[in-house]
Amino acid sequence: MTRQDDGRMTTSSGTTRRGFESLRNAFRSARLLLAAKAALAVGIAWAVAPHMPGVTDEYPYYAPLGALLSMYPTLMESAKSGLQTLLGLVVGIALALAVVVTVGPNWWTIPLVAGIGVLLSGTGWFGAGQEYVPIAALFVLIIGGQDSDDYSLGYLSQMAVGVAVGLAVNLLIAPSVLTGAAAARVSTFRRQLARHLHEIGDAVSEPWPPERDGWARDAAALADTSREVRRALDEADTSRKGNPRAMRGRHDTSDVHDRLEALELIAVRIRDISDALADAVWQRAGGLGLNPQLAEPLSEACHRVADCIDHDEDDSAEAHRSREGAARAVRILLEAVDQVSVSSGQAIGPGVLICMHLRRILLLLRSRG
Repeated sequence: MTRQDDGRMTTSSGTTRRGFESLRNAFRSARLLLAAKAALAVGIAWAVAPHMPGVTDEYPYYAPLGALLSMYPTLMESAKSGLQTLLGLVVGIALALAVVVTVGPNWWTIPLVAGIGVLLSGTGWFGAGQEYVPIAALFVLIIGGQDSDDYSLGYLSQMAVGVAVGLAVNLLIAPSVLTGAAAARVSTFRRQLARHLHEIGDAVSEPWPPERDGWARDAAALADTSREVRRALDEADTSRKGNPRAMRGRHDTSDVHDRLEALELIAVRIRDISDALADAVWQRAGGLGLNPQLAEPLSEACHRVADCIDHDEDDSAEAHRSREGAARAVRILLEAVDQVSVSSGQAIGPGVLICMHLRRILLLLRSRG
């Protein structure tokens, strides 16, 4: 099997793995709860809508839409989205009514209002409701027609009913606080960094040049994973705002933020290590060769630092031994780099850079401890 074939198989398996991960995310408990609350809110809104006073009961189909639009995983997002949607509707309806009471809807006022609505929606004032500025204007002019006043009142009132129902359901059945899920994602990210550094250690210990190149491709994915974990933590912070489940302060995320910040810095250094080795292995432009005498201490240092990352959240005797072993391995690597530099008369090389990054990773872990 060629390395190119192996690369295609790795890419294919990675795509399949991401597909299963996306499917699993869709059926997580938090998502299932959101789906159940959305169904309940839509049902309640549809039951309440026909009993609205006046002409508003002629437009009951907008209430379920409002309930659906206000249903978000967190209370803060639900309230913000609902209010922004109603604001967008008000502005769009106002644009349409301004046309109705002046020149009336015709071949040029309808597209003009649509264009103005699109321009206003681009201001960023309406957030989640930005699309409803031109939509509401068009609905009033085209669907409302001669009954634009009644239609506007029914449209806005029923949407408001739906939003209110959605917020009430989301408040009574409070969404889960996502702190635990975010902390788990951070721990998974930590294990991924440790695994990647182990793979680099394995690659260095193989006959040169290494046949496997997955470690070099996976380095680019670290930045994407870091952004995904950061996004999950931001969602966890949002889920705490106004949530009754977080009132007692049991879901504080300050320690999780500290852990993630340290891991993000470690990820940058591991990516630099991967890039330096890749430059040396495939003789890229600007790359410097790796002295064979550094292969063994370099591999050992990578493995021991990876063990240290893996035990970062642990305070056991084994974790302390891994930290001592990592410090000793990096010190041996530093001595080997010094000896090679003196004997070869060359002070610059991937060994120097990797040694500096491994030492910096240990300092980051030590400062957290």
